[in-house]
Amino acid sequence: MDSASRSALRRPELIADVPSATTPESARSLAVTAVYQLSEAGRKASLLAGGDGRALQQISLQVPTNRLHLVSVDSQGVARLKLRPRYEMDGEQRVVRTDAAATYDAPPTIEELFREAARNHELERVYLAERTLTRAKKREADREWRMLVAQAFLADRSQRAVVHPAPSQKRCYLVTDQGRVLFDITTDEGPAHEVPPEAHRRFRADLKAKQERNQQERAAQLALHEEKKRYIAEWIAKCGTLDQQARQAAGLLPMEEAIEAITDRAFAALADRPLYKRDGLERLQAHLRQVTHSADLVILPTELEVSSSNALTATSSHWSVVQAAQAAVPDATVTLRSHRVSSRKHRQTPALVLFGVLVSCRFGPLLLRREYAASM
Repeated sequence: MDSASRSALRRPELIADVPSATTPESARSLAVTAVYQLSEAGRKASLLAGGDGRALQQISLQVPTNRLHLVSVDSQGVARLKLRPRYEMDGEQRVVRTDAAATYDAPPTIEELFREAARNHELERVYLAERTLTRAKKREADREWRMLVAQAFLADRSQRAVVHPAPSQKRCYLVTDQGRVLFDITTDEGPAHEVPPEAHRRFRADLKAKQERNQQERAAQLALHEEKKRYIAEWIAKCGTLDQQARQAAGLLPMEEAIEAITDRAFAALADRPLYKRDGLERLQAHLRQVTHSADLVILPTELEVSSSNALTATSSHWSVVQAAQAAVPDATVTLRSHRVSSRKHRQTPALVLFGVLVSCRFGPLLLRREYAASM
């Protein structure tokens, strides 16, 4: 490294354009570090010239005051010639930045380093100007896009801001095709400035409307409950047993028991049909013992999985049960139901599918439902 410095300083003609020391100010200079790289050919040339032949070269040189624009000083006070990062023109005539230092095939002279730093300095200015222009265009495009989003929101009263976090008078989030976007009256202008307060007004109006709906639904539910109680009391007085009538008079008859008695009467024509039993655990365990040939297999209640839905197909025997139930209770709605019973622990084994016939009908304010076995 020292040898590279000595060989460069032996050639003062290479910095011939440095102004002569005509004044004390022009005679001043700054000690600067220059860092560059040598290719393999450059490393060979360095060794031939008495240098160290290292790829990364670092030399110290004096930069006169009229060339201080070619120097950068970091926060630690270290002055370096502007050789890194490098700025170059790409194929599209745009300036690109490269963090690697300049690479030479021969040890450069001080003047060559100055020229490289000057070129780097000029391209850096172009690079920064291009980035500033690009950012300005992006900001303008973003501002116009936000304005369009805001105008669409303000014009369409059905649109709502994101409710979590809840919109405030100053801030809110809108869901757009580019994701969630924050609108803030402290930074937005034009229509975008009006979005947060409008979103907050709509949010508060929705809360009030929801509260009113809940109150109406609650009132309707209470009224229906009172109607059910009145209907049950009248039915028990006419059709209930003496014991039920006595407990009803004392206000001690459970509503569930009364509804069960009404259901028995409504579905009396199906009294001989066995009810669908919720014994999936026992039946699944027996099924899996048979499938796996493991007589001691045990299914725990926490392993049980049951999914129920309307059946998509029906066998001849199942369909006959449905028709018989419909004929017995003409006013009822009869549905064939499929219950898939499985074990979370034995997913590789076939699930057990059970069928039931659900019969439901309206009896005054009561909706009576009872499920029967689909096979005897």
